[in-house]
Amino acid sequence: MKLKRSGRLVDMTRYLMEHPNTIVSLTEFSERYESAKSSISEDLAIIKESFEAQGVGKLVTLHGATGGVKYIPYIKKKAAESFLTSLGQMLSSQERLLAGGYLFMTDILGDPIIIKEIGRLIASVYIHNDIDVVMTMETKGIPIAYAAASELNVPVVIARRSSKVTEGSTVSINYVSGSSKRIQSMVLPRRSLSKGSRVLIVDDFMKAGGTIKGMMHLVAEFECLTVGIAVLVETGGESPKLVDRYLSLLKLGQIKEGTAVPIEIGNYFNYFREE
Repeated sequence: MKLKRSGRLVDMTRYLMEHPNTIVSLTEFSERYESAKSSISEDLAIIKESFEAQGVGKLVTLHGATGGVKYIPYIKKKAAESFLTSLGQMLSSQERLLAGGYLFMTDILGDPIIIKEIGRLIASVYIHNDIDVVMTMETKGIPIAYAAASELNVPVVIARRSSKVTEGSTVSINYVSGSSKRIQSMVLPRRSLSKGSRVLIVDDFMKAGGTIKGMMHLVAEFECLTVGIAVLVETGGESPKLVDRYLSLLKLGQIKEGTAVPIEIGNYFNYFREE
C-alpha cells in the first residue's frame, strides 16, 4: 500500500508495537509501503527518537543479511516509580484487606490499562532473557501472564489444580503450600512445554512462595529452565520465602487494625536496568 510519510509513520509505529521483540526487515517494510529502503530508514529514525523520548520502548537495529529493526518494550525509571506509587495507593485502602492477609485485587487485574502497564514493567526487566514462554497458576495470575507475554511476544501456559479432558495427557505434581503447609496438586498438559524452554513464572500474590516453588518443580519435570519469577504483590515479614530470586512490583507490609494497608514498592528496582 502506497502511503504518505505521515501515514507510514502511524502504521509502522502500530505494526512495531503489535510485534514486540520481533525482527522486521527493511525489505518487508519497503514492500509493505511500496517505498525505497532509504525512506524507510528515515522513518524508523523518527520513530526511534519518539519512542526513546517518551520512554515507551526502543528500536534496535540489527545488521547483516537477516538484519532489520526490533521493537523492545521499555519504561523509564521515573515513569515506573510513578506508576508503582500510584498503584500502591490504589491498593492501600483498608477495605481491600481479606481474611488470611490477602488483598482484593480483582478490579485491578480486570483493568486493561493497568494490566498492560504491569506487563510492560515485567517485560522491561526480562526482555533480554530469551524467554520462550510465560507460565502462571490459575486463576488470578492469568491477566498478568498474558500482559507480560504480549509485551515479550511469547505464548502463555497455565498450570491448574486439576486436569481437563480437553487438554489431553498431563503431568501432575504435589507441592506444599508455603502458608498453610497443606499438600496441593498442580497439573500441566504434556504439550504445553517443549524440552529446553526458558520459562518466566508470574503470579499475582506471593506469601511464602509455595505455589511458585511448585511451578518451578513442574517446569523442571518438563526438562525446562525457570529463568525468572515475577509477582505483582509479595508479603513482608520475617519468614523467609521458599524461592530465592524473584521480582516483586509491590510489597505488603505489617498490617495494623484500623489503619491503611501498608503498601510500598517491592524489589523491582533491584532488577530494573535503565537503558
